[in-house]
Amino acid sequence: MAVHAHPDDESSKGAATMARYAAEGVDVLVVTCTGGERGSILNPAMDRPEIEADIGRVRTEEMARAREILGVEQRWLGFVDSGFPEGDPPPPLPDGCFALEPLETAAEPLVRAVREFRPHVVLTYDEKGGYPHPDHVKCHEVSVEAFDAAGDPERYPGTGEPWQPLKLYYHMSFTKERMFALHDAMLGAGLESPYAEWLGRFSEDDAPPPWQVTTRVPCGDYFETRDRALLAHATQIDPNGFWFQVPLDLQREHWPTEDYHLARSLVDTEVPEDDLFAGVREKVFS
Repeated sequence: MAVHAHPDDESSKGAATMARYAAEGVDVLVVTCTGGERGSILNPAMDRPEIEADIGRVRTEEMARAREILGVEQRWLGFVDSGFPEGDPPPPLPDGCFALEPLETAAEPLVRAVREFRPHVVLTYDEKGGYPHPDHVKCHEVSVEAFDAAGDPERYPGTGEPWQPLKLYYHMSFTKERMFALHDAMLGAGLESPYAEWLGRFSEDDAPPPWQVTTRVPCGDYFETRDRALLAHATQIDPNGFWFQVPLDLQREHWPTEDYHLARSLVDTEVPEDDLFAGVREKVFS
């Protein structure tokens, strides 16, 4: 189960991993917390009044195409996008949005989804949300709450029979090491690197990230599937933009994995791992 804040997040974080496991016969469910109703239109070709006026429906249709491409199931939790507040100071979040929901209210439908789908592995964001969008932070909070609560029969009564997932992972999609590797690969191929500006912000004095990569899942064969799923989110993804500037052959050669931090494990496993189900397969199928 991969828990995401908005439609399109599932295709930009962990998509090749999900496509690989789905192709191998694993049941994969994407849970989408909000409908993305307040998302900006980031593809100039889709920035049209009729699209903006019906953005909720459009993003629902985009999600349907993306999940079909990835070969996964998908479930909406039904909360309303909080938007990304900008300004100094930022404006207050809108009433009724996902980020302002009480934790138990926001987590209850996810607990229900966990108890119905019965995943062994849950993917989500770290405590900073991967980046500080209020819905991403809330997504982290409800994911951890559901992981801890779904197996407890005393908590969230009326949401199904208890089920305890065995491993919880955080996405580590944009690590410094990955960006440097792809940056150097682009320069070595005589190409302009899309990471130059990002890497210019790093300093040798920067504190190490709070979460280290523990798990690298080989999934380069599914990068093309990932990109097709991304392109399905046409309002959010510019086909001429950042996401597609590094050729797939360079990605497969220099960074053929998607990366994660193992935040919780109730099974024996040794890090580094190359499989989200390391330790799970032995426990469940032995």
